[in-house]
Amino acid sequence: MSVEEDRELLDAAELPGVPDEFQRLWTPHRMAYIQAGPEPLREDCPFCAAPHKSDEDGLIVARGRTAYVLLNLFPYNSGHLLVCPYRHIPTYDLATPEEVAEIGQLTQQAMRVLRHVSRCNGFNLGMNQGAVAGAGVDEHLHQHIVPRWSADANFFPIIAKTKALPQLLGEVRHAVADAWPHHA
Repeated sequence: MSVEEDRELLDAAELPGVPDEFQRLWTPHRMAYIQAGPEPLREDCPFCAAPHKSDEDGLIVARGRTAYVLLNLFPYNSGHLLVCPYRHIPTYDLATPEEVAEIGQLTQQAMRVLRHVSRCNGFNLGMNQGAVAGAGVDEHLHQHIVPRWSADANFFPIIAKTKALPQLLGEVRHAVADAWPHHA
């Protein structure tokens, strides 16, 4: 090996990576999904399990009497929230009037909090009822609240099937939970 090759190896060893034409998208929070395997949600209902965990471990930002709000473990955008009844029911028509009212109230409050915390310009709201309709967890009702910004779309989802998320889930959970009005 020449002196120049030795110097190049030493220089490269001191770098975090060898420079090339690729840009890096660091998403360390995704390791939890990779380690969980291809179908981590099939054994246990994550929406039944979350309320039994600490708010931080369950990604819960607010708890109501019949429903609660948590971050989506597979977010479309930073701040993507879900409103779930505590009861394990698959569709909206099976919710009680009390659950429907609280899901609506929590959805409105989530929108207010997200608007304050993230300064989003709009929202996508929706419920996918059943696997055929796109529900990832089709046996437990949940309302999606996805904050949107005028400049949040780019080529990643279309070309690379990748969504760039600028914040870690724990950071988003803290910001939203801290901004949520707590009633004494």
